[in-house]
Amino acid sequence: MADKLKLAFYWAASCGGCEIAVLDIDEKILEVAKIADILFWPCAMDFKYKDVEAMPDQHIDVCFFNGAIRNTEHEHIAHLLRQKSKVMIAYGACACWGGIKGLGNFFKTADLLDRAYEQSETVDNPNHVLPQASTQVKEGELTLPTTCEFIRSLDQVIKVEYYIPGCPPTPPVTSAAIDMLASGMVPPAPAILGGHQTVCEECPRKKSEKKIKGFKRVHEVIPEPETCLLEQGIICMGIATRSGCAAQCPTVNMPCRGCFGPAPNIVDHGAKLISGIASVLESKDEEEIAKVINQIVDPAGTFYRYTLGAALLNKNQACKVEYPAKKSANPEAKKEEITV
Repeated sequence: MADKLKLAFYWAASCGGCEIAVLDIDEKILEVAKIADILFWPCAMDFKYKDVEAMPDQHIDVCFFNGAIRNTEHEHIAHLLRQKSKVMIAYGACACWGGIKGLGNFFKTADLLDRAYEQSETVDNPNHVLPQASTQVKEGELTLPTTCEFIRSLDQVIKVEYYIPGCPPTPPVTSAAIDMLASGMVPPAPAILGGHQTVCEECPRKKSEKKIKGFKRVHEVIPEPETCLLEQGIICMGIATRSGCAAQCPTVNMPCRGCFGPAPNIVDHGAKLISGIASVLESKDEEEIAKVINQIVDPAGTFYRYTLGAALLNKNQACKVEYPAKKSANPEAKKEEITV
């Protein structure tokens, strides 16, 4: 077909789940092959950056870009694909909001590298070798991308027309997006190609007035299968998370983790979740409330699990994180306190 769509896929700071999600549409991939040609997909086929550089500007109809912007290579290719594409789609939670790796914004890059290459319990690095942007060897210069100071969502680097949420996006959401693109029946940009309510609205569990006495972690209790998980004291993010996933996690006794990002009209996902959880606490006694709140393990990682990279919360906020001291010959080594 002369009028086939020209598609591109790219994988930046991502776990690879979004690449698999593209294939999870199963037999529909055959329909995609009928209506589209893939011009760039380095994860799946042998494409080179020079192939994209040689294309005329806006030669690609639609680019599905997954992963956050973590290093200079990601940033460079984001700009290149933006130049070569008519439509840019942030595909998956990392591209949309920074994803789980966006939690790295609580730390300075130097501290993250120190943790990974020096302080990790499973690392033996007596020569204190760290990644270098440039290294001279007898054959010449070897280069690596430079780690950026902050993890960024795609739209903090380039213009994005559409967002497909999820970690990874579900097959129905991906299929619906492909159908819209093929038919040309897409909403005005920018737009999120997901639901228009909260996960709670599509969750089949029974809900009543929520009043919580305490919180439990998922491994500490077997939930009652028909009652709202939050009402059972299990932190569920469905109260402020965008619908469109068919509430797949709560349906199988797992709380929503928020991977579809903020529901419509919510500016800061984490702040809204904190507010919503606070509003359902039963006790009004400050001391009792403090005890209940202390039952929440890793509040930052809980409420900003997928969206810190795009949150209002300032990057590198002053915080203290304790890491167990690296095992040494000294059995009395104390915990190290790292201030960032």
